[in-house]
Amino acid sequence: MPSSNERNYDYIVIGSGFGGSVSALRLSEKGYRVAVLEKGKEWQTEDFPRTNWGIKNFLWFPLLRCYGFQMLTFFRHVYILHGGGVGGGSLVYANQLLTPPDKVFERPEWGKGNWKEILLPHYETAKAMLGANPSPQVGIADRYLREVGQELRGKDTFHKNDVGIYFGRPDETVKDPYFDGKGPERTGCTFCGACMVGCRVGAKNTLDKNYLYLARGLGARVFPLTEVTAVKKTNDGYEVTSRTVGNPFAGSKTWRAKGVVFSGGVLGTVKLLHECRDKGWLPDISPCLGEYVRTNSEVLLGVRSRDRETDWNDQIAITSGVHVDETTHIEMVRYNKGSDLLLSLLTIMTDGGGKVPRALKYMGNVFKNPWLFIKLLWPFGKASSTSVLLVMQTDENHLKLNYKRGWWRLGRKGLTSGLPKGHKRSPAYIPVANEVARRMAEKMDGDPLSSFPEVLLDCSTTAHILGGCCMGDSPDTGVVDRNGEVFNYPGLYVADGSVVSANLGVNPSLTITALSEYIMSGISDKK
Repeated sequence: MPSSNERNYDYIVIGSGFGGSVSALRLSEKGYRVAVLEKGKEWQTEDFPRTNWGIKNFLWFPLLRCYGFQMLTFFRHVYILHGGGVGGGSLVYANQLLTPPDKVFERPEWGKGNWKEILLPHYETAKAMLGANPSPQVGIADRYLREVGQELRGKDTFHKNDVGIYFGRPDETVKDPYFDGKGPERTGCTFCGACMVGCRVGAKNTLDKNYLYLARGLGARVFPLTEVTAVKKTNDGYEVTSRTVGNPFAGSKTWRAKGVVFSGGVLGTVKLLHECRDKGWLPDISPCLGEYVRTNSEVLLGVRSRDRETDWNDQIAITSGVHVDETTHIEMVRYNKGSDLLLSLLTIMTDGGGKVPRALKYMGNVFKNPWLFIKLLWPFGKASSTSVLLVMQTDENHLKLNYKRGWWRLGRKGLTSGLPKGHKRSPAYIPVANEVARRMAEKMDGDPLSSFPEVLLDCSTTAHILGGCCMGDSPDTGVVDRNGEVFNYPGLYVADGSVVSANLGVNPSLTITALSEYIMSGISDKK
């Protein structure tokens, strides 16, 4: 850790995910001294767990001395799977690099301007930086998904997704193939399917292998296990306070900078800004903070084969998708053999809607299918025989994240979810998703599955939380302006998923990267 005199920078970037990594590189290229403060660990390829049962290195629960990269956060209205560590969500994401449909950019929430045209060059830059290319092969389950899509839509909408993976000769290491030799060595994908458990091969284009790697080459410094606890306005910039994660005796550190970029993801950025406003450190932050939080209108379902010898996981985590109607996009997701942990979230499929509460319907299904219920409780051996359906929509719906005291926090304040009055809430049940799961189950000789939070608690489940610091024309309509700068605070920027102003209907990593490229392009070079 640097001394107090060394903790002075031009810009401090909070978080090292897609937004933070872009910010670190582009600011360094403009001549600024940059420090990246990251709450999570830094990972070497060989340190990732072989399966997600390696809980200490997979899950993030610091109180239990677990410093993994998969974070799980539960609120009353939404259950969130998200990532952290040096490289942020890229460590755990499924490599998907997709551009949303045109209609997403036409939504009024983006504000004035042709946002597709504005962002298009930044999408191209992001694709090049992240190594976007389609998988050279698809699996058996993908073919079934294609058939179901054709049955429901009456036409073929199947597509192979662009992914951020190096598909060289399997397991063969070569010199940097992306950045004219300026990047790290890379190893060809072996199609082991462990993309979301940490790539031990070195084929996954995580941010520490592109944006962050190049930023470090230009002098940016990255400080892992460093959690920011306060940001305060000073006469000549900002003062940032941090603590060392896992070491309560280390004391706090103070950093100073002319500018700060918040890139801690929705949960990190929204919480920190709420706290800064609540404690009077940044009192003039917009009242829109925490509003219009979106789940990408997602639900998670599954199909489990009745044949325990079946192995559906013969490919990378996600290779393809289909559009089953005008607003609904579905992908087939895989974990590698032995990575059963999170599949325990899946249970007997239960429909929503109607007058009978879904939880009661679920209990009825348990009584009708006790043996299936018991089998699903067994936590091991699920990954090979189970495929997850990731369902995403472009429909407009949202939640909000408030900052309140809670008895379960012993009176301390923190984030809580709420429902928007007069607006459609994020879904926990999408009828067409259940129909797809049932049809997939027929083809795969399996059982369709729902997720526990959705059927028992009417709680949305998402791997792609968005919004909460949306763009606007004034503090009355947004937290940041159209350039990503926080209203009333010059030099304070937000560049992460919290500035996304719509449900995208596709995996958001490429859009977050493109938006961050756009925001950084508006900052002038250091004079």
